[in-house]
Amino acid sequence: MSAREKILGRIRAGQSRARPGIKTETIPSYLEQHPRGPLPLPADNLIACFKERAIKLSSDVLETNDKMEVPALLARYLNERKLPVSGVCWPSLGNLPWSAAGLDLQSRPAKDSDLIGVTGVFCAIAETGTLMLLSGPDTPATTSLLPETHVAVIDPRRIVATMEDAWELMRKECKQPPRAVNFISGPSRTADIEQTVTLGAHGPYRVLLILAPL
Repeated sequence: MSAREKILGRIRAGQSRARPGIKTETIPSYLEQHPRGPLPLPADNLIACFKERAIKLSSDVLETNDKMEVPALLARYLNERKLPVSGVCWPSLGNLPWSAAGLDLQSRPAKDSDLIGVTGVFCAIAETGTLMLLSGPDTPATTSLLPETHVAVIDPRRIVATMEDAWELMRKECKQPPRAVNFISGPSRTADIEQTVTLGAHGPYRVLLILAPL
């Protein structure tokens, strides 16, 4: 028996555990019974609160009441900034009229050469202006992480008040947790060099949020 095993054995004995490991079947009941900590009062208007927080994080925000208008909004945004009009999107968004708007978006995971990545979100958090994305075969994480411009299409009905609400929604709707949960709060940034904030250091230079019912 190694020193590590001896130490862990003494810890388990001290905790009166007959077997090592966590009884995973008790986790759901624990989460249901565990009380929430103190939370701030929710905003009167979650959409307005989310937009305000997102803009403060250097995200751009556009809105439409028709999801079919999303490609035209994105094309106008890219053309005004003289940005590329080709890239990738999640399969769930592949049926939008991208080509009619002059965009070339392929439904596949992003490569390092792709400059535009369009995703949906699992939900958005009003309190912090944050996006919550769950990884999966149809929601590849590379689409939001590799391209220089990340575009997220958000159904306003998927905006929740707090981080706690986001986790609760995931536990409610997902049979099991995804391999990765990514939280995105504006463009990538760092202040490692002379405490000067630089965008795009470890990910997208810019983030565009388009609110549209899906």
